[in-house]
Amino acid sequence: MSLSPTASRISTAGLLISLGIIYGDIGTSPLYVMKAIIGSAPISEILVYGGISCVFWTLTLQTTIKYVLLTLQADNNGEGGIFSLYTLIRRKASWLIVPAMIGGAALLADGIITPPISVSSAVEGLRILYPDIPTVPIVLVILTLIFLLQSFGTEIVGKAFGPIMFLWFAMLGSLGAISVITHPEILQALNPYYAYNLLVNYPQGFWLLGAVFLCTTGAEALYSDLGHCGRPNIRISWIFVKLCLVLNYLGQGAWLMGHAGSRLTGNPFYSLMPNWFLLTGIIIATIAAIIASQALISGSFTLISEAIRLNLWPKVKLVYPTNLKGQLYVPSINWLLWLGCVGIVLYFQESEHMEAAYGLAIAMGMLSTTILMSYYLFHKVKSVVLAAIFFSVYLCIESAFMLANLSKFSHGGWVSLLIAGILLTIMYIWINAFQIKQSLTEYVTLKDYLPALRELSEDDTIPKYTTHLVFMTSAPDPEEIESKVIYSIFQKRPKRADIYWFVHVETTDQPYTMEYHVRKLGEEDVIRVDFRLGFRVEQRINLFFRKVVEEMVANKEVDITSRYTSLNRQHLIGDFRFVVLEKFLSYENDLPFIKRVIMEWYFNIKQFTSSESKWFGLDTSSVKVEKVPLVIMPAQLPELQRITK
Repeated sequence: MSLSPTASRISTAGLLISLGIIYGDIGTSPLYVMKAIIGSAPISEILVYGGISCVFWTLTLQTTIKYVLLTLQADNNGEGGIFSLYTLIRRKASWLIVPAMIGGAALLADGIITPPISVSSAVEGLRILYPDIPTVPIVLVILTLIFLLQSFGTEIVGKAFGPIMFLWFAMLGSLGAISVITHPEILQALNPYYAYNLLVNYPQGFWLLGAVFLCTTGAEALYSDLGHCGRPNIRISWIFVKLCLVLNYLGQGAWLMGHAGSRLTGNPFYSLMPNWFLLTGIIIATIAAIIASQALISGSFTLISEAIRLNLWPKVKLVYPTNLKGQLYVPSINWLLWLGCVGIVLYFQESEHMEAAYGLAIAMGMLSTTILMSYYLFHKVKSVVLAAIFFSVYLCIESAFMLANLSKFSHGGWVSLLIAGILLTIMYIWINAFQIKQSLTEYVTLKDYLPALRELSEDDTIPKYTTHLVFMTSAPDPEEIESKVIYSIFQKRPKRADIYWFVHVETTDQPYTMEYHVRKLGEEDVIRVDFRLGFRVEQRINLFFRKVVEEMVANKEVDITSRYTSLNRQHLIGDFRFVVLEKFLSYENDLPFIKRVIMEWYFNIKQFTSSESKWFGLDTSSVKVEKVPLVIMPAQLPELQRITK
């Protein structure tokens, strides 16, 4: 398995970017996890020791072993995420698209909920000093600034946030270590017995897993951000991050045991801070919690780019803000997430209300990753035993988390499921519409039309359409072409040209492939160019095609001089015109209800996405877009009776 340069080396910059991009969600969990576990119950040893034990072993089993050690191995040439994992095994079983879609929708839904709860938790911390401060407007302003920052790329974001997150984790570890010294017995909480004791013997102990789960919700985003930072950088930085997290949880436990028997009235996290450090600590915590949203946002960009390649999402504009591999920005998704975040803040108002919506969707996503990863271990690693153990262990763990989180459904958990459901519906519509269109596309043998193309090219009775006519084709077989292309050339309006070009773009499973192949099907009359581009390569076909033509001219494979007599004498280059065929749903269809709904929604959504010419990066001044009716099931012709008066 080959790795991209981003994923094959450890660097200080890579470690710093990893801290800034990946660990915000997991890193800010000490702000609310222990508070959520204790709740309104009296502080007791079984609750404190058991809660910390559950957190430690969740971080170990779920984050460290499942994601950092095992799942990061399933990289697609340095790229990660649930869709990259699906790409590696999709040829083994077609039904695997189902857990992939569920997991992708769940992670995108979590990307809408994580920023509001993280930022709200941070801003609400200021109430310790300013009890009457209005938090909602501040949260909305901060969220807007975060999403505005995305257009600069995750390299800029990571370098800006990395040092701050390093300071944050150093503060977590230091405060925790100082507190542990006052109650060293808390180290016994690392014993898994205390977790078992809490879940089995404490009243309602099992349902506390919903609160415990908050400590690992960022693990799925960690895998999605593999392409931004690289596997070695993530693994090395996780050692530091986990140590600081565990120390802080232990420190909070030590403080709580000093108040055993009483009820929690504040936040144990801030209680670790001495009074002279409180203001500084709140400021650092506020900034760190703001950064927590970054992991889900950048992970969402990666997910969408891969979903587009798999025909699970509309072809929206992708931007590569830097020259570094893995850097990606999706404007439409960025502002869709922003709108969702604003809606969450306005609806829930307070972070404690948002906790009910937090975790349920991502638990589904983790279960989906478990299913896909089990297949990966079985088919790629060729280990039945490892696959069976992995599947059994994590199915039990994540099913328990899922069940515990279901108790939050009526209190706000339905919001995350609703968002995930909407996103899943879009994916379902898009993949089904794609399959319907593919099944109806008719191809013909291009060789049969070469004589006719040559005659058309030399027919002086037909006005010349252009010197070089370029058609974008979806025909994977170089010997074939869509029948609609032939119809467009010969019948819709005879398109006489000197040279006919057919350009096909294949998106590969590797992220950064840039290859092309040229076939001359007719001597200087008909040429086909096949591009093989990685799924992370921007489709600038206008630029790529120009480069191909320049190389062919240099090799004397083609003469692009204008064939017009007056222009030929001056050795001027002939004009190029691209033709893109866009399908629309014909009125002459008599579809079953389900297919009709799918196709109608498909074309309704398509109105708001990039056109084919923009997606391929074609120069709009030289592109002709032709509308082609899509007839799926022709309506039955009525029986008309002719009458004579």
